[in-house]
Amino acid sequence: MKSFLLRCVFIFAMLQRSVRQTAASPDTELNCCEGDILLLLDSSGSVTTSEFSRFLTFVAKLLHPFTLGRGHVRVALLLVGTTPHLEFNLDVHSNQESLLRALQSVHQQQGDTNTKAAIELAKRLLLEADGDVPKVLLWLTDGVQPGDVEKAMSELKARGVYVLIVYTIHGNHRVLQRVATPPLESHLYSVDMESIDIITEDLREAIIKIIRAERLSVVRLTSHSAVLQWRPVLAADSGHYELSYKAVDDLRSEKTRVLPSSSSQAELTQLQPDTTYTASLRPESNQRLHSTLTVKFTTLPDVLSPAEVTLSDPGPRQVRVSWGPLQPTRVQRYTLEYGAIPSGRVHTVDVSNQKSSVLLSNLEPGTQYLITVSALHLDGKERAMSVRACTQEEARPALTDLRLTLTDRQEGNEVQASWQTNTEGLKGYWVSWERKGSQNSQSERSLSTAYLPPSPPSVRLAHLAPNSRVCVSPVYSSGRGDGICCTAKTNSG
Repeated sequence: MKSFLLRCVFIFAMLQRSVRQTAASPDTELNCCEGDILLLLDSSGSVTTSEFSRFLTFVAKLLHPFTLGRGHVRVALLLVGTTPHLEFNLDVHSNQESLLRALQSVHQQQGDTNTKAAIELAKRLLLEADGDVPKVLLWLTDGVQPGDVEKAMSELKARGVYVLIVYTIHGNHRVLQRVATPPLESHLYSVDMESIDIITEDLREAIIKIIRAERLSVVRLTSHSAVLQWRPVLAADSGHYELSYKAVDDLRSEKTRVLPSSSSQAELTQLQPDTTYTASLRPESNQRLHSTLTVKFTTLPDVLSPAEVTLSDPGPRQVRVSWGPLQPTRVQRYTLEYGAIPSGRVHTVDVSNQKSSVLLSNLEPGTQYLITVSALHLDGKERAMSVRACTQEEARPALTDLRLTLTDRQEGNEVQASWQTNTEGLKGYWVSWERKGSQNSQSERSLSTAYLPPSPPSVRLAHLAPNSRVCVSPVYSSGRGDGICCTAKTNSG
């Protein structure tokens, strides 16, 4: 237990010194790269405590300049022992402080050197990781007993993973040179652990060559424009970019722009629709030679507004009409024409070329309209598109109260019916009740109905049958609303 604590204290002290040295150096974070790096660190008993701690310190210095996280460089640490131990996976650390704290807490596993099992796990982690980015396996080991790893490493390399190795001077060079990805002069390093720092720059440069994200991409494309994007490779005020582009079928159309070193995006405008272009970006710097980036793209077919018309915010008396694409630089004005089908009056609304929607109001409820949006373009061309819209049925509020009051107490067959309802849009009322039969056939009864005007909200009903049902329903222009029925407690006469 005492020896284990001493090892932990020693490793922590080494990494603390590495952190202090790193913090004292200027901020040189690299934003050049995108890729996944899996550190395969020998943590078995064949590696001394001193070697293990120096490997961790070396890794901290090696990775310090990189920008970490998704879209940049992701780092995972897998320890080799009797059974492989995943210390942290690729998406765990997105900054250097977090990574350094994690390296400080790593404990040596001891046990056997089961590298083959660790490589199988590493293969699964790297090949199942999302993102089509370069992948690097950096194996740090004493190399004395590498084990039966050649087949597993060959499968990794066949799947596009770069295998780089750092091992002590006592390692099995013959096996390791067959495992590393060529060229061996930059991907395989045999070191004296006391002077491992001398390979830091060379190994970092080898990793950068693998994961350098020197790509020119098209991130937005229309019929007349394209936005190009790239990862900056020039330091501030260290040079400039020269961007050239041309139509493939018209070499005379080539144009060139000079962009500052801080640029990472450029928009190409006034392109021809449905045309293939090539673009090249050449970083110019007096500090180092950079590769020229190229991309080929085809603009979209020409789209004249309106290409689509949509409807929203429907109501009994309104509907919003929207259209696109909005092309203020190509359209003089928009015009909307709408009328009820089949023969309603046609209304016209002129709209600014800066707007792409209009709310039509004062429409008739439950009515179908034909709506036409037309655009007058600057070149004199006119394009139109029509849709059909149906307004919603107007709300039909229900009757809210119905009262029956006996008015002829002697005969007991006459009542006053009164009620309440929403009067907005009200046309009248339907009233129904049961009348009693003639004196010779008291058992007979008949149903009577009447249509009443909106006012007054009451009616006197006579000659009701015993226990007659009285029903009142409001009537609106869009139809009949829900009514109320009550039983009139009349005399049997």
